[in-house]
Amino acid sequence: MDRLIFTSHSAIAESAIARQGLVNELANVSTAGFKRSFDMAMRTIKVEGEGFDSRYQTQVIARDVIDLEPGPIIATNRPMDISLSGASVMGVEAPDGKLAFTRRGDLKVNARGVLENGQGHALRGTAGGPLVVPPGFVVQVNRDGTVFARDPNQPAAVGVPVGQLLLRDASKQPLVRRPDGLFAPQGLPLGSDFPTGPDAIQITSNSLEGSNVNAVYGMTRMIDQARSFEAQIRAIKQAKDLDESSATLMKPA
Repeated sequence: MDRLIFTSHSAIAESAIARQGLVNELANVSTAGFKRSFDMAMRTIKVEGEGFDSRYQTQVIARDVIDLEPGPIIATNRPMDISLSGASVMGVEAPDGKLAFTRRGDLKVNARGVLENGQGHALRGTAGGPLVVPPGFVVQVNRDGTVFARDPNQPAAVGVPVGQLLLRDASKQPLVRRPDGLFAPQGLPLGSDFPTGPDAIQITSNSLEGSNVNAVYGMTRMIDQARSFEAQIRAIKQAKDLDESSATLMKPA
């Protein structure tokens, strides 16, 4: 009976990894630019110990590889809201000061004049540093990622370029999720850049990209996880009852 209990407990423990990823996706179903991860992978490991050498057990591998499938485009009519085409990403400064990537495009200018997104991550330019906008200037982003700043007190004034967003096409480069939720190229040290892919990158202003998480599919998976958990708990209880019954039969009359 102990082997049955061990197997059920292992199934509960391994499925907890998948539940954590699923809960994170459902929590960010309304987060702009959020990307879900590919499903967890399974591998078989050999169980060491007493018994036959033919015993094997499945183990869940956490593969937080980003699924860059585009989400729905939402028109906001806000000039500083941008959405990216295809599998492209833009560079930002992570909380640790290193280069990271994101799809979130709700831009704003902070009190220091640095262009950042809704999470407070400063946007990196092609020159390497953050993009700085003169105080009080209106920001507009061109289709190729060039950032223009214009003085609102001079309606006839032409926007002055202050830099260009660091854009990369990640169609050929897998990305993984960092602990802070930003993206990083797989197989490279944190803070590394990567060469852009073959697809052209275009930016659309006055719009935001929504999360690519399917809420209905996520809730269906959550129900399936709950039922699987209940089934494993019932198996453990049944093993306990069978063990108690066996112990009763072995008692002397």
